[in-house]
Amino acid sequence: HVQLVESGGGSVQSGGSLTLSCVGTKSTASADCMAWFRRPPGKEREGVGTIASDGTTGYSNSVKGRFTLSKDNAKNILYLQMNSLRPEDTAVYYCAAGRASGGYCIGLPRLMDYWGQGTQVTVS
Repeated sequence: HVQLVESGGGSVQSGGSLTLSCVGTKSTASADCMAWFRRPPGKEREGVGTIASDGTTGYSNSVKGRFTLSKDNAKNILYLQMNSLRPEDTAVYYCAAGRASGGYCIGLPRLMDYWGQGTQVTVS
């Protein structure tokens, strides 16, 4: 069983930056696929980005060029560096770990076996 705990959320002005962390109780290196999701207020959950076991990353169009996923396998930490934040980035952010699909880490929610509790990010 893997536990994931996010931290680093908070309030920031538009154009600012935040870095979210997700600490896992088990090796992040062993997960086929890790991902960040977010749920904006009053909206459905949406994918933000993914990182495969080999470090390959993928991003949603809405955050591409502004957000960066990385992980420290030695410390079992997944990061989400968020730059140039916009009010529409306001959401509860969740990290997740799970399986790839057809060998690709695409971050399908139904393939994510473990989820964190979420951390609030508010951009004004």
